[in-house]
Amino acid sequence: MILTVTLNAALDVTYRVDALEPGAVHRIAGITERAGGKGVNVARILHALGEQVLATGLTGGATGTRLRDLLAADGVPEAFMPISGESRRTVVVSADDGATTGFWEPGPPVTSDEWQGFLARYRALLAGVEVVALCGSLPPGVPVDAYATLIGYARTAGVATVLDADGDPLRYGVPAGPDVVKPNAAELSGLHSSLLGRRVTVGNLDEALAAANATRKLGAASVVASLGRAGLLAVTGDGVWHARTSEQLAGNPTGAGDACVAALARGRLTGGRPWPDQLRDAVALGGASVRSPVAGEVCPTDHQRLRAAVTIEEMS
Repeated sequence: MILTVTLNAALDVTYRVDALEPGAVHRIAGITERAGGKGVNVARILHALGEQVLATGLTGGATGTRLRDLLAADGVPEAFMPISGESRRTVVVSADDGATTGFWEPGPPVTSDEWQGFLARYRALLAGVEVVALCGSLPPGVPVDAYATLIGYARTAGVATVLDADGDPLRYGVPAGPDVVKPNAAELSGLHSSLLGRRVTVGNLDEALAAANATRKLGAASVVASLGRAGLLAVTGDGVWHARTSEQLAGNPTGAGDACVAALARGRLTGGRPWPDQLRDAVALGGASVRSPVAGEVCPTDHQRLRAAVTIEEMS
């Protein structure tokens, strides 16, 4: 089983309008709501792929209740920890011409007692789990080294970990020794700008390779960096690979990284599949997610078709 952790879950609300004009009154043509947050998206994709998955994290208030109800409607098993604060919402205004504007609410405050309660729940949930995916931002009150703590508990329980975070949560999480770290180019650049004094140019494989090697030296067993149209760069103890698709994809890239994490998490099941197989799946799932209008969904037909279009090069 795969456990996904979303400490700053959100209710994703999308307003559809004919056109988006700053300062104008807009009549909304349609509204959609979905349970959101990076780990929630990962759980939804894994469930759609037929994997055993359980979503956990923190939710509170009427928004948190709505989020959990939507997850149940999607058939995704969950064990979220209730908190007193109101879970956040993300609001996207999407115009018919493709223009979008997003509004991200801050997360709810989490008390020390609530955090300790979640840690107890998390440790109990690790029984029977093979892989944990730790995803996304941290709400106020959760310690900045939260992912380091969760990685340590998982290692003690013999559970593999995949970390997908940014900023300080990533910086503190990497030295804890996650099995896989999945940064995008901006996250990789931010990590090494703060620690090593240099940035990574999007699409520059040499710079990304140097940063990924440095990340492994900091403690990560493997680094799989998503580089946008340049594909994935995997730096592992077994080798280095560059994987990408020959197909030009247009659509919504919002959930592509979450789809990649889903592929890497299931790739660690039963000891781990060969890295080229994992990367082929990750690129194909990410591409299928781009073609989906909603984050956290993939079309099985697109997934299978894109697998055949992935090229993988082993690098020296």
